[in-house]
Amino acid sequence: MKIAQFFVVIWLSSMGFSAQAASFDCKKAQTVTEHAVCDHRQLNDADVKMATTYTIIKRLVPMGTRGAIQDQQVKWLQMRDQCQDNVSCLGDVYAMRQQKLDLYMNRVYQQGPF
Repeated sequence: MKIAQFFVVIWLSSMGFSAQAASFDCKKAQTVTEHAVCDHRQLNDADVKMATTYTIIKRLVPMGTRGAIQDQQVKWLQMRDQCQDNVSCLGDVYAMRQQKLDLYMNRVYQQGPF
């Protein structure tokens, strides 16, 4: 039963991202990095997955942990933006962030609140 609830949460959270390509509006992309994410399907998909995982985790962790994760996200965005339009760099940075978020997700899954 826990697994079914977990997938329902993921599905409901991802619905908000289905109307656009990236987790942000590509029509309003301003930075070189944002344009690179919008222009490359692999980065686009990585961005949506990362943003979905991030949103889910923020809703499931306690406030102290939530603040730490939000601070990490801000630092990660700064690091991501340093890649500019280097697709390889961006791919590595997205993979690194997703791995970290997956660790949080695994902790949430192991501890509840399901």
